[in-house]
Amino acid sequence: MMRALLFPIVIFGICAGTAGAQNFPNRVIRMITTEAGGASDIASRFMTQALANNLGQPAIVENRGIIGVEIVQQAVPDGHVLLHYTSPLWIIPLFRRNTPWEPLRDFAPIALTVNSPNLLAVHPSLPVTTVAQLVALAKARPGELNYASSSSGSGNHLAAELFKSMTGAKIERIAFKGAGAAINAVIGGQIHVMFPTAGSVTQHIKQGRLRALAVTSFEPSAIVPGLPTMAEAGVPGYESQSRTALFAPAKTPPAVIARIHAEVARALNQPEVKERLFAAGLEVIASTPQEATAVIKGEMARMGRLIDEAGLRE
Repeated sequence: MMRALLFPIVIFGICAGTAGAQNFPNRVIRMITTEAGGASDIASRFMTQALANNLGQPAIVENRGIIGVEIVQQAVPDGHVLLHYTSPLWIIPLFRRNTPWEPLRDFAPIALTVNSPNLLAVHPSLPVTTVAQLVALAKARPGELNYASSSSGSGNHLAAELFKSMTGAKIERIAFKGAGAAINAVIGGQIHVMFPTAGSVTQHIKQGRLRALAVTSFEPSAIVPGLPTMAEAGVPGYESQSRTALFAPAKTPPAVIARIHAEVARALNQPEVKERLFAAGLEVIASTPQEATAVIKGEMARMGRLIDEAGLRE
């Protein structure tokens, strides 16, 4: 009896999902992302262009910042409202107990799109040229050195706290409203250290306004050729990268997610798009939804432990 009752419900669910996929898209596609000019915004414009060209409906970028997260959280799960956001989306809830969203409950990952490794950079006046020298100086002068970061949970914040945790270096945090202001403070000599994304400071490094000591990725990065990884520089196991991912609202039909993923991956993997993103300091990932989910889960577990051990929870 129970099996007979369940059978039509299952068929209905399958039909409803199929119908939703067949009707997609039937109006403008909105890709909500961070402020204009950032990694998410740059990649978003390539992806929306591809979606518009290949799906037969307009696709637009909306720069909403953090308020955009809740817009997508509350959107109808039919693929017409998407969220393209950086790692604070899944890190902020680890910091703040009252965050109104839960990353993998409220959103369905479509792909990890692009990545920018962080750099360990210092003001040129600091008398260090290697990571080991910086650690030694910080231990010799505990609490005298400082590092710049943007908001809690940002990639540059966590990269610095992970460095402190793994090396025992006592470096004080100075928080700024945004990464740009933090970078300017280091360039100006008010702050000693920062872990900015590679793309945001490569010109400053080339012009001698900052000194890069290491890249935070596991593997060397072509964005900063010749720069050692943190592991090579004496911090084995260190890894911190600023990843960006594309999401749909939870309960979006799998067929819709698959269709969006196919178009996005095709767009990001075009050689000319890769070249233009690389010039902006971004490396293409274009992962599967399953790979994105696994990476996000792993990063939440790893950074959650760091946040708890360092007492960073707000």
